[in-house]
Amino acid sequence: MAQQGVATPRGVPRGRFGSLPNILTYGRILAIPALVACFFVTTADWGRWLAMWIFIAAGVSDFLDGYLARAWQQQSAIGRMLDPIADKLIVAAALLMLAAYGTIAGWSLWAGVIILCREILVSGLREFLGTLAVSVPVTRLAKWKTVVQMVAIGFLLAGPAGDKIWPYTTLFGLTLLWIAAILTLYTGFDYLKATFRHVMTEEE
Repeated sequence: MAQQGVATPRGVPRGRFGSLPNILTYGRILAIPALVACFFVTTADWGRWLAMWIFIAAGVSDFLDGYLARAWQQQSAIGRMLDPIADKLIVAAALLMLAAYGTIAGWSLWAGVIILCREILVSGLREFLGTLAVSVPVTRLAKWKTVVQMVAIGFLLAGPAGDKIWPYTTLFGLTLLWIAAILTLYTGFDYLKATFRHVMTEEE
């Protein structure tokens, strides 16, 4: 539903494949190989900084595409489908590359595993609940989890390059990653409870 007081710009198509909100979503998907390629720049720090800025741009585009889709009444089926997919893909790619290059290592790998497993679990539960025509709204805590997770990954992408400017860059990112993992477990449990509640209702 469009926000009150914000008119749809003249000539802007509503909910089409090539609308600006959808283009921003496509851009996040196309940013994934660019982010991965940054890790292959091993002779200079600018690869890490570029990866961080690509990820930040993706996060900003995630906010903008949702806001513009509502403000301009451009919600579309393809946008609703691709938006969460794009978010999960770029987070998964970032975590995998951070693990591959040792920024996330040892016990901290568990935090990354928890986050990835939760994303897969929630996607499956949403698909299942969709067959029951049941919608589970995103909670405020889940939104905060996403914010903490994105900030953590941003710091970790800077990683060793960031440590040269602020020695605690990687440590701060790992701390936030664990906080995000804990919030992930809690919010994932909420989805499980909602699913079981509807399953039990269906069987009664």
